[in-house]
Amino acid sequence: MTLGEVFLDSITTGVITTDEVDWVTRHQSSFSRAEEAVAIRLGRLIDEGSVNLGCRIPSRLLQHKQVTNDWIEPLGRRRHQLAVA
Repeated sequence: MTLGEVFLDSITTGVITTDEVDWVTRHQSSFSRAEEAVAIRLGRLIDEGSVNLGCRIPSRLLQHKQVTNDWIEPLGRRRHQLAVA
């Protein structure tokens, strides 16, 4: 893991995980000047609410299909088909 990866994942998803925050704090003493600037920027994004502490749910297509089939469809279109059968 690098600070650049943490920063890009965080600004892309709007979420930083507790493991990533822990990693940043453990490695901050070895950051270069540029990395320090990135860490400060990340902290400001967290402070202003653009990046939130939480967890990321993988956005894999397979998981989406599974959620659709197991959770959404039984409550929607297929609900009436199951009641008739």
